[in-house]
Amino acid sequence: MNAPRTRRMDPLTLEVVELIGSVVARYHQEYEEAAARHGLTGAQARVLGLLTLEPLPMRQIAQRLKCEPSNITGIVDRLEGRGLVERQPSPGDRRVKVAAPTEEGKRVARGLRESLDFAREPLAGLSREERTAFRDMLRRMLGIEPTDD
Repeated sequence: MNAPRTRRMDPLTLEVVELIGSVVARYHQEYEEAAARHGLTGAQARVLGLLTLEPLPMRQIAQRLKCEPSNITGIVDRLEGRGLVERQPSPGDRRVKVAAPTEEGKRVARGLRESLDFAREPLAGLSREERTAFRDMLRRMLGIEPTDD
C-alpha cells in the first residue's frame, strides 16, 4: 500500500496562508495588550465580549470558546468579582444560570473593542467595495452563508 502523498501548496496559496497567520498573530497580540490596559486577561476579555452579544450559560461559553467549562467558571467568578458580569436565572429555564454583562461590563467591552486599531485603520483605507469583497471572501472561507446587505 502506498503512503498518501502530501499535497504541496502553490506559492501564492502558501503566501496567503502565511499572511493570514501574521494577521491573526498581530490581532491576538493587540487584543491581549488592550485587555491588559483594561485590567483583564485575554480570556476574561473574550468572555466579556461574547457575553455582550447575549447572556449565556457556562457550558455554552465554553463551547463557543473551545475550552473547559471549569475554566469558564473561574473566569466568570473573577469578572463577577469586578462587577463586570452577573449571574442571572435563564429566561427559558429558571433552574439554569446565565452569565450576563453588567452596565459597567458593557462599557468596558465597548472600550476594549474601540481600542483595537490594528485591523480598523488598514481596513478604513479600503473602499467600501473592497471591504465588502474582503468580508464576503472571509465568510466564504468560514462557510458562512452570504447575506443581502
